[in-house]
Formats: sequence, C-alpha cells, structure tokens
Amino acid sequence: MSSNTTVRTARRRTVRIAAAALTAAAALTLTACNGSDANASKPAAGAESNGGGSSAGAQGSGGKADPAAKVDTDAGAAGKQSSGAPAAGGDRAGSGVERCHTSGLEASFATGEDAAPDPNAGGSTTTSIVLTNAGDRTCKIGGFAGVDLTSENGGQVWSLARSSAKYGSITLGPGDSTDFTINLGMTDESEEGSYNPAFAVVTPPNETTSLKLEWPWGALVDQRAATHPATFVNPIG
Repeated sequence: MSSNTTVRTARRRTVRIAAAALTAAAALTLTACNGSDANASKPAAGAESNGGGSSAGAQGSGGKADPAAKVDTDAGAAGKQSSGAPAAGGDRAGSGVERCHTSGLEASFATGEDAAPDPNAGGSTTTSIVLTNAGDRTCKIGGFAGVDLTSENGGQVWSLARSSAKYGSITLGPGDSTDFTINLGMTDESEEGSYNPAFAVVTPPNETTSLKLEWPWGALVDQRAATHPATFVNPIG
C-alpha cells in the first residue's frame, strides 16, 4: 500500500471517530436536557401535599375561603372582652331598665285651662296627675299609682279605688313625663255629704314612699264607703 493511501485511510478513520464522538456528545447533551425539563415539570417530593395542606388549612374545603374561621375568632375575642369588662351602659344592658322610684320622680296636677275638671259634670269629669322622671337615668313605670285624699289635718283619709282598665308600662328618659287620670264626682262644698280634700298623696307603682300634692279643686261627693264610687283612679299612661 502506498503512503498516500495510508494517509487517506487514516484521515477517514479519524473523521469517523470524531463524528462518533460528536454524536455521543450530542446524545449525552440531549439526554441531560430532557432530564432537566422532566424534573422541572414535576414538583419536588412532598411539595404537592404540603402545598395542598397549606391551602386547605387557610381556605377550607373546596379551596374557598371559610368565613366561619374569622367569625369564630372575632366572636371569641368579643366574648372574652365582654366577660372581662361590662358593656356600655353598665348593668342595664344585662338586667333591663329598672322601674321608676319615688326618689327620682316629681308629681304635679295638670292645671292648664283644658285640664281643669268641670265642677258641674258630676262623675264624668277628670283631673290628671303628671309624673316626671327627674333623675339622670331611664326608668320604666306602669300600672296604678296609689292615691289617698286627706283632709287638712290628715284625719279623714280616702284611699281611692282603681278602675278595671288594662295597663302596660312606659319607659321614661330623664325629663320625660307621663300621667294618669282620676275620675271625679264633684259637688258643691256646701252640699251635705261632701268631702273636701286638702292633699293628694301619690304613691308610684311598687313603691312605699309617696309624693304629697295640694288639692287644687273643689269638693267631692263623699263616697268613701261606696262599692262603685264616682271618684276613682285610672292606670298610668
């Protein structure tokens, strides 16, 4: 074999070896790239379960926000706060509005022109007693006030009967007023059998102390012993 032939044969072998090496290198490079892409498309072990668990814990089942979680937290905080400190308004919020006490009330006869009883109307005329909340707290009042008419020296007491009218209760803020009426059987004081009151002693419902008012009107038919007197008390309001 000539030297030229030997050189050409060696060159072809070298080219084939180089080509084979390039092919192998390309294959390794392709394999490495494919492996990297495949790993990149899949999460690391445990990532999916941890992520799912975190989402469920924060949002609740179904991947939606669970409003009850915040509501429960707020309700618990409110409960602790209310148990540690009273609500605004003191114990009235829990126990309700207290009844009106005599010490916080003022009483007066309604004495305006339209309020004056008609002395000629017999038993069909009325007078009104106004009760005003003179305290600094809201209170509730209802039912019948006790009314005793007394003579000048207090020796003749007439405890007025109550009507059969139904009644409820009224809430009075500071400065608010309500009233009740008294049916009157009036007469001329010169008539025989008349009764001349000097004072009206008013006891608010469920109270034991009273408010004393001067009697501004005339004489009444004396029916202190009557079963159905023309003078009697109606409920508050």
